[in-house]
Amino acid sequence: MSDSADYTPPKVWTWTKPSGGAFAATNRPIAGPTHEKELPVGRHPLQLYSLGTPNGVKVTIMLEELLALGHAGAEYDAWLIKITDGDQFGSGFVAVNPNSKIPALLDRSGPDPVRVFESGSILLYLAEKFGAFLPQDVAGRTETLNWLFWQMGSAPYLGGGFGHFYAYAPTRIEYAIDRFAMEVKRQLDVLDRRLAETPYLAGDDYTIADIATFPWYGGLAKGWSYDAAEFLSVQDYRNVQRWADAILARPAVRRGRMVNRVIGDPAEQLRERHEAGDFDTKTQDKIGGA
Repeated sequence: MSDSADYTPPKVWTWTKPSGGAFAATNRPIAGPTHEKELPVGRHPLQLYSLGTPNGVKVTIMLEELLALGHAGAEYDAWLIKITDGDQFGSGFVAVNPNSKIPALLDRSGPDPVRVFESGSILLYLAEKFGAFLPQDVAGRTETLNWLFWQMGSAPYLGGGFGHFYAYAPTRIEYAIDRFAMEVKRQLDVLDRRLAETPYLAGDDYTIADIATFPWYGGLAKGWSYDAAEFLSVQDYRNVQRWADAILARPAVRRGRMVNRVIGDPAEQLRERHEAGDFDTKTQDKIGGA
C-alpha cells in the first residue's frame, strides 16, 4: 500500500497483497463461497443470520417491535455470523445472500423458503408481510421509503467512508478523513433539520425509516460509533439527539440492540436468540467467551 502523494495508479489494477486495516482478512475482489458450510435452522418461521452491527441491528429491532405488537409469526432464530472468521463466505450463507453481507433472512413460513437480503429490503419485506411500521396511504408510504432509501444510500459514507478511514484504516489519511467527516456532518444536518419539523423521519409515526436510521445515526449521536462523538460534535445536533433518545427508550429497541452483539458490556450481549425468554435467562455461554 502506498500513501505517497505521487502515487500513480497502475493501468490495470490487480490484487497482489492484502489491503490492510481491521478487515483485510475478509476483503477480496471476487464473490462466491470459499468453503462448504451449512447454515443452522431453528424451529421458528424466520431464520436470521447476522451480527450486531448497525445493519444487523436494524432487523433485530424490527423483529422485536413486531413481536411487541403481538405478531406471533415474527418469532425468529437469530444465528451469529462471525464476519471476521469469514462465516459469510460459507456456501449456506452465500445461498441466502450472494453478496456475502449480513444480515440475511430466510422466511420458512410458506411452502417454499423465501430469501431476503440487504437490510432495507428485509425491513420492507417484514413491514409488508405484517402490515406494520409502513403507512398505507400513498403520501405516508412514499415519505417513509424516501427516508429508508436515504439511509441506505447515505450510510456507506458514514461506515465505509468516515468509519473506515477514521477508525480502521492502517494509516490515517487527512484528505480521506476530512472528505468523509464533512459528508457525515452534512448528513447529520439533513437529519437535524428534518427532525426539527416532525417527531420521526416520515412524520408523526415511528416507521421502518426510523428503525433503519437509528442504528447508524442514533448510534453516532449517542457516542457508540468509532469513538468519534467529540470529533464530529454530535451534541450539536439537538433534534437528532432528541429523536435518538425517544427511540432508545423503546423496550423492543433495547432488546434488538442486544441480539447477535459480541462487543461492549456483556450484560448487553445476547449472541444468539432463539426464544423470547433468552433475554431473561442469558448464560455466560450466550453472552461471553468464544
